[in-house]
Amino acid sequence: MSTKKQNNDEELDLGSLFTVIGKGFKNFFNFIGNIFKGIFHRLILILIFFKLHVLKFSTAVLIGGIVGFFLENNKETKFSSNLIVKPNYESTQLLYENINYYNDLVKQQNTKHLASIFEIDSTKAASLRKFEITPLINSNDIINAYDEFILDVDTLTVKSYDFDNFEASFTDYDYLVHNIKVEATVSDIFNDLEKIIINSIEKNTFFNKIKNLTRENLNRKDSILKANFIEVDSLRNVYMRAILDGSKNNSNGTNIDLGSKSNINKENDLFEIDRKIINDLNQTYQDIATKSEIINIISNFKSEGSEIKGITKNLIFIMAVLAFLFTLFLILLYDLNKYLEDYKK
Repeated sequence: MSTKKQNNDEELDLGSLFTVIGKGFKNFFNFIGNIFKGIFHRLILILIFFKLHVLKFSTAVLIGGIVGFFLENNKETKFSSNLIVKPNYESTQLLYENINYYNDLVKQQNTKHLASIFEIDSTKAASLRKFEITPLINSNDIINAYDEFILDVDTLTVKSYDFDNFEASFTDYDYLVHNIKVEATVSDIFNDLEKIIINSIEKNTFFNKIKNLTRENLNRKDSILKANFIEVDSLRNVYMRAILDGSKNNSNGTNIDLGSKSNINKENDLFEIDRKIINDLNQTYQDIATKSEIINIISNFKSEGSEIKGITKNLIFIMAVLAFLFTLFLILLYDLNKYLEDYKK
């Protein structure tokens, strides 16, 4: 009897559990369904809103497009070109200051000073419209800079200054490669600008001093590594001759173990030293190649600039969008005002 009652209780508990689970799933799916219904309802309301005012929007877009058409036909044609550079010796900040200074002169329409700086005639100087410099964002620059930072500081400093803090303090000046963009109304001015932009940094006394000292140190390091390489090579030859002489003595009855662990270790040490010297030489050659100039040019200005085009630059598109947004704002403002008046009643 008790067993039967226990089975009934277990069945009731299981039934209650399944009922609760079923209600949970039902509520969950109802919740998801209500979300989609809400989204669909609001979408329909938006479509109804635009349907009610489609004539107003169409008229506004048409007028905006016509105004944009006349503005587009009367606007000046602009060209642009890019100079991609990799500064050395922390000269990036000065480069940014110079580019921003040139841009300020353009904004001030100081044609005379621009012509004097870039050694061009006033007509070409007047054609300049914009100078801009931006970093080429590369996350590897941050990672590599942090690795160098870890090697330079003590462990305690690293623990108190993690990667997130380092990344937050990383500025535009800290990126390795930068893009200088110039806009003008003539297409053949850009080559005239490149030399002056680069020389404004290259002729700086402070950076020249650092460059010359770095070059001397690299050349000295190159000479030392080459001398070390010759010495190690000579030592290896002496060592190999000694082994060969030992081999001859061994054939004459002298007991010399050429395969001993000591001999193998000495030979491995010499190869390891050779390998390290070769790696250091390769790195030195790379440093000489990249640090021989204060500003390394990765990509020059093109002799002929590219005409600035695109839908986001097209005044027909811009004016049509602005007219649409302005009309939307007026309609919403009118509906809000009407709602507030009805609310008072």
